Amino acid sequence: MVSDDERTPARWEAGPLGRATNNVAELTALERLLAAVAPDVPLEIRMDSQYAMKAVTTWLPGWKRNGWKTAAGKPVANQDLVVRIDELLDGRSVEFRYVPAHQVDGDPLNDFADRAASQAASVQEEAGSALGSPAPPASPDTPKAAAPRKRAPRRTGGGTATGTSSRTIKAKFPGRCLCGRSYAAGESIAKNAQGWGHPECRTAEA
Repeated sequence: MVSDDERTPARWEAGPLGRATNNVAELTALERLLAAVAPDVPLEIRMDSQYAMKAVTTWLPGWKRNGWKTAAGKPVANQDLVVRIDELLDGRSVEFRYVPAHQVDGDPLNDFADRAASQAASVQEEAGSALGSPAPPASPDTPKAAAPRKRAPRRTGGGTATGTSSRTIKAKFPGRCLCGRSYAAGESIAKNAQGWGHPECRTAEA
């Protein structure tokens, strides 16, 4: 995602990465951002991934000196992405800034990027400004400001809530449930009103 101000994305894109880990997803997002912006444009890159930020700002110089080996002598994880990012950073003016994720009144651009990534993982479809996609829905991961508690209506019959299903399937790809926790490929998931997630979360929402 690219923005010229503090709150509004100028252009953005998101897409599923199959069985990729969260670390791969974070590095891929960084690589695509650097590839999409001209090298002479100064950048402030905001990240909520401690791994991705330390990989390119702290650990990378040592990895290069050691022939892309860690201090323990093991091959650097996700080396192809790290090497590509190193090439894209060469000669650029880039400032990395860590922003915590899922915060009340947190960084709005980070929140938008997180919602876009979660939506892409949930529906397994590409989205973005170039595709004319609408803004991603609100994330269940972000805590809401405190509000007066309301009594839940009494239920008089069985069944499930609208938009949910009692059927469970094995997840083909990793994703994120509406409760905020991730699920892995092969884990049992169920349909809920906002996509797919843990069966117990569907039950709690019903």
